[in-house]
Amino acid sequence: MKVLSTTVAVIATLLLIASMLLLDDGQRITPDGEGVVVLEVGDFEAFTMPDYANAVISDAYKSYFIEVEPGIKIHVLEVGQGYPVYLQHGNPTTGLLYRKVAALLPLDRVRVIMPTMVGLGYSTKIPASEHTLANHMRWMNRALTTLNLTEAVYVGQDWGGPVGMGALSLSPRILKGAIVMNTGFRAPREAMELSRAHALVKTPLVGEFVVEAMSSFFFKRLAGVQGDPTTMPPEVMDLYRRPLEDSGNGKATLALMRMVADGPDHVSSSALRDIERYVEGLDIPAELVWGLNDPILARGLPVMQRMFPAAPVTETEAGHFLQEEVPDVIAAAIVRIVDAVQKE
Repeated sequence: MKVLSTTVAVIATLLLIASMLLLDDGQRITPDGEGVVVLEVGDFEAFTMPDYANAVISDAYKSYFIEVEPGIKIHVLEVGQGYPVYLQHGNPTTGLLYRKVAALLPLDRVRVIMPTMVGLGYSTKIPASEHTLANHMRWMNRALTTLNLTEAVYVGQDWGGPVGMGALSLSPRILKGAIVMNTGFRAPREAMELSRAHALVKTPLVGEFVVEAMSSFFFKRLAGVQGDPTTMPPEVMDLYRRPLEDSGNGKATLALMRMVADGPDHVSSSALRDIERYVEGLDIPAELVWGLNDPILARGLPVMQRMFPAAPVTETEAGHFLQEEVPDVIAAAIVRIVDAVQKE
């Protein structure tokens, strides 16, 4: 009995320690670059990405940090020259999500700017409690204004919708055209759940176990939100998973899931209402590109159509990460909107 009691006590202690580690808020981890990337607006800290990430882009890319607040650095990838096109990813990806789209664009006509949200990819990692929509909007706005953008076409998907459009709403004269994909700008009018997964991970410790402790399993599940699961093979998932695991702070994925508003009183809802008012006041060329096989956001298309009533809609058989499945469709929409903006 003594042996059994001791064993139980040891197991209970280990479980308690594991729980405390999982529930820890996490630490700020600020990355360091080396060298300088020279842009027209100034010099920026260069960052050489790991070989597995560099392997999927061309040598023409610039990779650098913008320090938007002390210790908060946003990693930016950009390629091309000409009219600025700002592409914003969401959870749990990075700016590399748009690599296939960029490869299909006329890079002698457009400057493709792909920043990575704080907490993801090679940007600064932060405590879970610092992941708020207001913070992400402010940080991304400072990245855009540091680049001295006076005009741009915007492309956004998933959290890249509210974060990207929210950032632009803080400097409203920048936005001249938009391509909107599988996202939402509207605060809930009543209690709701975006998906069963989002409902599950709201529970303390359960969420930490499913998303953080079982990170590899979680990322493997991303193939299931695609129309074509083969578009998310292990090497693609590694582009998004490895920077989190290698950094020592993988809090962002779960924090961003919990950041999704599930009712009018959610902490994100106030910022969403501000974004919604901004979007409803827009008068710009816009297109909607939607993945109808997205189990999370496919049903959001009618709401988005009401927000952009004049925007042409391209419905595709893609899932959640359209950039991996239909980059040609997205690239074509970007060219049309850039053409429309430049004719005005």
